[in-house]
Amino acid sequence: MKAFNPNRQNGAVLLVALVMLLVLTLLAANSMRNVSLEFRITANRAQALQLSNSADAALREAEFRFYDPSFLRDKLEPSAANCATANVLKINGANKPCLLGIQEAKLLEFVLTPTVLEDSTKSTYLTSASTGGLIWMPYRGLDAAVPTSAEYPSTWNTYLITGGPDEANPANVEYSAAGEAKGTFTYLVNGQSSNNLGNRQALQSTISNIYVGLNN
Repeated sequence: MKAFNPNRQNGAVLLVALVMLLVLTLLAANSMRNVSLEFRITANRAQALQLSNSADAALREAEFRFYDPSFLRDKLEPSAANCATANVLKINGANKPCLLGIQEAKLLEFVLTPTVLEDSTKSTYLTSASTGGLIWMPYRGLDAAVPTSAEYPSTWNTYLITGGPDEANPANVEYSAAGEAKGTFTYLVNGQSSNNLGNRQALQSTISNIYVGLNN
């Protein structure tokens, strides 16, 4: 029978402990990395949702301004005076939209990418009717004195979709009555939101309204 020699076991326990400690450290580091990744993903999703909600709120304000037949002429003709912070939203529905006049050569680019329209480039996009006004109206909800979100400011604008110089709207059956604001009129509505990190979300919709004329 061979005798047990304790001297041959020197350092074995320490080696095993170090290996186990290394394994545990690697597992802990991997777990922390996964938690950090999930946190960033959740934060990005929350940020994207907030941007989308803010842009959607601006979009809804712009659409709301077309629901009432008041100020019908302002809903048909671009006016720089309507694209100003003084044009606040009224809860009674009697509102004026910020209707932009876009140069025909830039119209397709504006429709496909409305965010290209910035202060530095507006002179190359806007017609004379819109020159001097804002290109993006700030969204403030029903209280114009209180910004809705300093962290996620949102803005909006609108454009009357036309079928050409002789047509007020391609969906308007009575083209000859378009100048009298009779028929169906379709609008392109843009809303966008941004934050201090440089991220931006843009939304777009179209609405159609039936107006019975300026004299009705």
